[in-house]
Amino acid sequence: MPAAPRDIAVVAFAQSDHVADSHEVSEAEMVMPVLHDVLDRTGLKARDIGFTCSGSSDYLAGRAFSFTMALDAVGAWPPISESHVETDGAWALYEAWVALLTGEADTALVYAYGKSSPGDLREVLTRQLDPYYLAPLWPDSVALAALQAQALLDAGLTCEDELAAVATRSRAAAADNPHAQLRGPRPQGDHVVAPLRRGDCAPVGDGAAAVILAAGDRARALCDRPAWIRGIDHRVEAHSLGVRDLTASPSARLAADRAGAFDRPVDLAELHAPFTSQEIVLRRALRLGDGVTVNPSGGALAANPVMATGLIRIGEAAARIQRGESGRALAHATSGPCLQQNLVAVLEGES
Repeated sequence: MPAAPRDIAVVAFAQSDHVADSHEVSEAEMVMPVLHDVLDRTGLKARDIGFTCSGSSDYLAGRAFSFTMALDAVGAWPPISESHVETDGAWALYEAWVALLTGEADTALVYAYGKSSPGDLREVLTRQLDPYYLAPLWPDSVALAALQAQALLDAGLTCEDELAAVATRSRAAAADNPHAQLRGPRPQGDHVVAPLRRGDCAPVGDGAAAVILAAGDRARALCDRPAWIRGIDHRVEAHSLGVRDLTASPSARLAADRAGAFDRPVDLAELHAPFTSQEIVLRRALRLGDGVTVNPSGGALAANPVMATGLIRIGEAAARIQRGESGRALAHATSGPCLQQNLVAVLEGES
């Protein structure tokens, strides 16, 4: 470890246009334009990157080691220092942040992608469940989220009107997001699994995202206003849903505390909440008051490319800082049923 922690920043962010079905392109073809875009924003070439890390899921692709196919988008020459995480790209960013923090590299490329359209996402995500007690029952991701929403309703912590208001606000915010899959007003629609209606649930779609990290003066040379990562932490709940209070998220609160989110107020938060009810849980866990702008991009309710959505939350928060629209932002990513795993990053502009 260096004698003193290094300052690490997000210096560039790019994402694809998120669509319901990208059958006409492969994973590599979907990722390649995004990688070119993020590199062009800094003037870097692939050979200038010290470390590369990706996030994706073999279960979505339906084949083992599927991420090796997407490496074609990065390029086979010259050889690179590369790693991969079998989860959302936000955790790939965490690994890259550690690599830069320890001095192994000065720049890092992080990318993530997901193609949910070829299969049944609700069925695929049952593979995340405890294999002895839950998985044999085949409860899908929406049904489990509905149990969480009903627990909130039963506890008097929300109501269906509040859930509808979250959906309305998110979709309205997405009207200004050219990459969102759903933009502008959308009716709540019929129940998918009561009490969750169609408007309460994130769309199923395909997409990719990438960020570039850089350390210290290298970051300042690559970006006029770097988004400095002041803290980042991730925590996990018990695997068994039966021993958890689904109306709370102690792991998200602990991750936020360890990341320094409560040291000073944030003015913006990008939350990875695929269901309106989960935003209610996260706002309470992360102590986000009415003065905090939540999901100005539209969040996961506007675009949810599984395995890239969390990385997009970090990228969107960083982009707002780089444009001077935020001074201190919180970005959150989740994985697993009912907010099982939570990562929180705190980003700031130059002091």
